[in-house]
Amino acid sequence: MPHPSLAFLPGRDPAPLKGRASRQPQAPTSDLGRRASLSALLLSPWLMPSVWAQALGAVPSGAASGVQLAMPWPPGRSPQGFSVSEKFDGVRAVWDGQVLRFRSGRVIAAPAWFLSALPRVALDGELWMARGAFDRLSGVVRQTEPDDDAWRAVKYLVFDAPGHDAPFAQRVAFVQSTLAKAQQPWLMPVAQREVIDARALQALLQDTVRQGGEGLMLHRADALWQPGRTDAVFKLKPELDEEGLVVGHQPGKGRLLGMTGALLVQMPSGQRFALGSGLSDAQRRNPPPVGAWVTYRYRERTPSGLPRFASFLRVREVE
Repeated sequence: MPHPSLAFLPGRDPAPLKGRASRQPQAPTSDLGRRASLSALLLSPWLMPSVWAQALGAVPSGAASGVQLAMPWPPGRSPQGFSVSEKFDGVRAVWDGQVLRFRSGRVIAAPAWFLSALPRVALDGELWMARGAFDRLSGVVRQTEPDDDAWRAVKYLVFDAPGHDAPFAQRVAFVQSTLAKAQQPWLMPVAQREVIDARALQALLQDTVRQGGEGLMLHRADALWQPGRTDAVFKLKPELDEEGLVVGHQPGKGRLLGMTGALLVQMPSGQRFALGSGLSDAQRRNPPPVGAWVTYRYRERTPSGLPRFASFLRVREVE
């Protein structure tokens, strides 16, 4: 009978192998070797990252097909040549001219009146309600049956036109003219502006955050659209954030005895770290399961690339 900790490994066949050439005789296993083998079998995923990674598969470093993702803005860099806009804490929504989807590709169940008003061109943007209303918005747009009244409070803030083969500045003009023709108050282009230098950019960031905004987005004005993580799009926030894959749980100690002390999170780079800060007691009693994607905030990175002062923010909803 295969050991339960290894039965889940992809492609592992617990049945004896047949039809292979005879093997060379092997030396008897010593007691020390047997104890080492048994210890390896009993180790948790927390202590066996390579085995756990095989079970879960590699962590993707790019985006879902057809989605452009931003990189953190380098401190002190001049914003000249970039279009700057507010970063809205909404739910990413991509319209291909016929179907509205989450960034993962799963279809968004929006009301018929919402979909029929969208222009028949590709758009990329955020479903949004208001600053600080992410949880309420998420509950509305992720329902499998749309709540018509609740959707009346949802706006679609469009910042790009993926199907338009032109630099970003021209795509912005295209979005503005296209949405103006639609004449829908909830269908709005994201306002873009130019910022003269790094000092003015920081002042704009502070003002945006002071008013309840999340941060800023910067698009290189001359860049063509391309999917995945790109250096043509950046995000600037007081605290950086990133998503990682939960690959294990660390038991709590002291007051947290019997609960989860920290999540073992694998970054897009493949590096792993313990994420304990920011978890409520309820989340420690019922932690995000292995295989869940979580968002965490951090201030900066260590020389080895790990997030410094990381804090759990939320579980990324299944899309």
